[in-house]
Amino acid sequence: MKAADYYAAKLAFETDSYDVYSALERGEPLLLIDGRSGAAFAAETIPGAINLPHRTIDADSTAHLPRDVLLVAFCDGIGCNASTKTALALSRLGFNVKELLGGLDWWKRDGYATHTRAGAGASCGCAGEASC
Repeated sequence: MKAADYYAAKLAFETDSYDVYSALERGEPLLLIDGRSGAAFAAETIPGAINLPHRTIDADSTAHLPRDVLLVAFCDGIGCNASTKTALALSRLGFNVKELLGGLDWWKRDGYATHTRAGAGASCGCAGEASC
């Protein structure tokens, strides 16, 4: 495999906050999927995202999702793999999906807004069973 082929393939499965933000600004059809726990989602997420904890993903829980748009899976960031688990589960169900590099952490580092609920604090909980 040539280097150019490798990097092209990588970009087919990953995206970053700038590209997602720009696509949203242009009105491109995409849906942000927060693969973390409901508590983590309630505490803070990317505006417009829906919560679909990766442990709950199956044909029934995704029946309402559009099949004609790109789904962008994310979680807390580098220390959490809920976005990878979400992207894997969705792709196995036939969805067009990319993983947001750096997740919520890099989204905020790049200066983009998040939706927060005052007083709510919850970690992704990747280390615990009732979380990611």
